[in-house]
Amino acid sequence: MNFDILIIGAGPAGLNAACTGAQAGANVGVVDDNALPGGQIWRQGPRHRAAGPARALLDALAKRPYVTLLNGTRIVQALPGRRLLAEDASRALTLGYDRLIIASGARERFLPYPGWTLPGVTGAGGLQALIKGGVPVRGERIVIAGSGPLLWAAAATARQHGATVAALVEQAPSQAVRRFAAGLARTPAKLAQALRMRFDLRATPYWCNAYVVEAIGTSRVTQARVRDGEDERLVDCDRLACAYGLVPNTGLGAALGCRLTAQADSSAIAVDEWQRTSVDGVLAAGECAGVGGMELAAVEGRIAAHAALGETADARQLFAARERYRRFAARLHAAFELAPALRTLAQPDTVFCRCEDVAYGDVARHASWRDAKLQTRCGMGPCQGKICGDAAAFCFGWPQHGQRPPFSPARIETLLQGGS
Repeated sequence: MNFDILIIGAGPAGLNAACTGAQAGANVGVVDDNALPGGQIWRQGPRHRAAGPARALLDALAKRPYVTLLNGTRIVQALPGRRLLAEDASRALTLGYDRLIIASGARERFLPYPGWTLPGVTGAGGLQALIKGGVPVRGERIVIAGSGPLLWAAAATARQHGATVAALVEQAPSQAVRRFAAGLARTPAKLAQALRMRFDLRATPYWCNAYVVEAIGTSRVTQARVRDGEDERLVDCDRLACAYGLVPNTGLGAALGCRLTAQADSSAIAVDEWQRTSVDGVLAAGECAGVGGMELAAVEGRIAAHAALGETADARQLFAARERYRRFAARLHAAFELAPALRTLAQPDTVFCRCEDVAYGDVARHASWRDAKLQTRCGMGPCQGKICGDAAAFCFGWPQHGQRPPFSPARIETLLQGGS
């Protein structure tokens, strides 16, 4: 398969880029590893079909003749000559492109603490994904903890499906949260959304300057131990959703040689004003180029597509909107900066690398990520350090160096095709 524009990711950035490219008559391909398009923010499931902006984008794409949606497809490795090797459930694919737009989004940051591997413990976004995928939560008590607006979105989803949100636990100080809330007046749509969720969850306890220090249970989580200022309290729960912000998915960009830039205790794909990366023919848009929310991702996707098509005047008209949402992102990162105390939640025997079952104490005795990998196999499992690598970057300040191909587990037949 060969495309004028190949887009990796079918979230807000990817779908907006696809629509912009398709409207110009380009041959567009969109690759996404989910069964249905929408990414994480617009994730579809058995009872969750696309609505609102997502529905409008998908309907618009359905009317265009030269758009190919490759759902349930993962990129395995980069090949020479502007080609990518991919696979779906039944076949390997070689995807050629003239321009590539990486819109691979972000993933949750997990920090280890005692009990975090118990069944029933997930991330906040992970809880949303499970619910939209059909997991029943009606009647369950759920504690949602971590940092940032994602907590509220997850709580709203859980409540809509019959769960009781026992507590919202935010690690940021109340003063920082109030300043951020006041600043929402500059983005009326986000203010309206926040007020609606706050009203719907008005009976839910909301604790600031608090964080989960332990998940308690035997066969699954039954309680969360929460440190609230100087006090600790036990909260009964059937599920605990705990994650500390988002981390850009830079794996493909790094593998292609794109320059990365530091952002809020992580790295993002560096882009210029046209969303172009340091590699010719490769652009990046959305959370992989810096976490900033759905609206920013959508605008960046459109700018990237216009730039890929050489429509610089159309791209420039979107610069003001992008800057407005980037200012929102800056306020978001400042308000929900992670507290240093979160670096010390794990005990020596706490599992740090879930894939290879490596304890925190075994990792902490090493001087670098490379040494820890060599001596303990930390980060050497199927996820290639996507979870423990981000935790090590935060807890120990160790820089990461991307993934090696294959980027995800792949069939031997696929790998053979890539080597041919």
